[in-house]
Formats: sequence, structure tokens, C-alpha cells
Amino acid sequence: MRRRKFLALMGVAGAGLALGKTPAQAAGNVHFEGYPDAKAVLFDATRCIGCRKCEAACNKVNKLPAPAKPFDDLKVLDGERRTTAKAYTVVNRYQPAGAAAPVFRKLQCNHCQEPACASACFVRAFKKNPDGSVTYDASVCVGCRYCMMACPFNVPAYEYDEPLTPRVMKCTMCHPQIESGELTMPGCVGACPKEALVYGKRKDILKIAHARIEAFPGRYVDHVYGESEMGGTNWLYLSGVPFKEIGMREDLGVTSAPELTSGALAVVPMVAAVWPALLGGIWAISKRNGKVADEERKEAVKTAVAANQADNDAKLAKAKEQAEKDKKDSIEREVKKALEEAASAAKEEEGA
Repeated sequence: MRRRKFLALMGVAGAGLALGKTPAQAAGNVHFEGYPDAKAVLFDATRCIGCRKCEAACNKVNKLPAPAKPFDDLKVLDGERRTTAKAYTVVNRYQPAGAAAPVFRKLQCNHCQEPACASACFVRAFKKNPDGSVTYDASVCVGCRYCMMACPFNVPAYEYDEPLTPRVMKCTMCHPQIESGELTMPGCVGACPKEALVYGKRKDILKIAHARIEAFPGRYVDHVYGESEMGGTNWLYLSGVPFKEIGMREDLGVTSAPELTSGALAVVPMVAAVWPALLGGIWAISKRNGKVADEERKEAVKTAVAANQADNDAKLAKAKEQAEKDKKDSIEREVKKALEEAASAAKEEEGA
């Protein structure tokens, strides 16, 4: 069964259940303040020089394929880029109106306090961890890509070039490497030569961000992006120009994704609960359709063989009839010829 057909059946099942009387527990509408010891990263756009060393470090730490152009090739900054399945973070260059020099911004997963990708995923392939990171479990993903549509920052990327086991790829805030002890901070943070990235507990990072704004009010916009956007994120930003001028959305508000979608997500736990039964039903339907198709094929072959046999029998009977007629005509010709030859010989004898 094709994935598109499978998802269509899932949608029908979900809608049917929503209209029925099966009880379901709706998504909560209480704002989540975040885990108390969650970590965060602060990106300071006034310090970033666009060197792409963070990109190189991310590529190395996550063992991603080498890019088409080397990381020291800064010509890639001429065009705006987004994250991909093979690049968890990218740096873009912007030229704000009236600015004397370009401004750079690093893009990656913002690791929302209440991630939209997780709230949209009905198989719970995405998880918010106590350390602040948002990670993905490919083993339960069905490839619906609702997470990609839900993300307000357009971050998750799909492995379209992987035909057998495609995954949704994004920054993990180096959660696996930090948890295993391989790293003490995200790879990009440790690679930044200008300290444009700072890592620590979110509550401490916010204090650092506000302290910078207070100390240098003429350098920064008086706002820490991510402190409250979409309920808050674990990747925070400072900028010396309006955030919209460096490609960042300013229309998100402060309400988290689960709060916005609590009504629509009421059927999600219900659909997940009937997952085994739904899969079994789809399998049974597919098996029955296959059995019917097989029986129809056998019947068609049987009918074709019978028709072919009847046609062959008719042709054989006609051939036999024609052979008998030809044999009879041949005998008659031979007898007639013999009689004519005998009569001719008798006349010759009489004349002699």
C-alpha cells in the first residue's frame, strides 16, 4: 500500500472517531514554563562575522555529508538558505536598510518550550527533553510530515533522496553527544571564534541577554527573541536591528502551539490508541483485496483456456473435414484418370 493511501485512510479513521462517541483526552491548555534546569543557547547577531565555523562544527559532530562547497567558501552567503536534511544549521547574510555593514544570523531548530512539531505528531516521534532539546525518533515515524507543516520556523527537513528509510532531520542541540559525554556543549557553540554563541541554563542565559541590553542599549533591540515567542524557545537571539530585517518572524505571538491547537489535537490520543487495530484493519482489507484479485485472475485464465480449447477443437474438426474431402476428391481423380487411361489403351488396340 502506498504511503499516501495509508495516510488518507488514517485521516478518514481519525475523522470518523472524532464524530463518534469514543472519549478522548484533549491536549492541555496550560502554559508550560519549561524544565527548571533546561539549557539554552544565546545567539548574538552583533558578534557574528559569518565565518561558517559553526556550520563546519555541526557537520563534523553529527557526521553529515560534506557540502557541495567547502565551509570556507563564503560565496554561499550571497543567497538566503534554510536548513536541510544534510545541514542542521546555516548562516545567512542580510543587509538591513541604513546599516553600514551586513548582519549575519544563524538558523537551526529553536527547540521550543512547547514544540509545534511534537504537538502535531500523532505517533510522538518528537520529544521535549529536560535539557531543553527537542529530539526525533525515526523508528516510530510514519513519514506524514505534519511536523514540517506545523513548525513556525520552517526547520524540519525531509530526506526526499532516501527511498527506503527517509527521516525528518534537524538540529538536536547535540543532545546525544552531550548525554553520552562526548561534548559538554553544542558543537557550534564551542567552534564560534567570536563568542556569538553562549550555552548554559536558560534562566542564566536570559539574565546574560538582558544584561547586555542594559549595558549597551544603543547596540541592541530591547528584546530577547525566543523569551516568549510561541511560548518561549531554548534558542534565544539578540540583534542590533529589527528581527524582521534578518529574516525572523515577528507575527508569532506568545501563545504556544499546543494551546493554539488544543481542540484540533483532541483526536490525536484517540487515533494513537486505535493504531494497532487500524493497521490490522488495513492489512485485512489489503489481504482480502489481494485474495479477490487472485481468484479473479484464476477465473480469467480458466475462461481464456476454455475458450482457446474450444477454438482449437473447432479448427481441428474443420481441418479433419477438409482432409477427408481432399482425400475423397483425390481418390476420385485417380480413379477417373485410371479409367480414362484404360479406355485410351483399348482404342489403340482396336485400331492396331
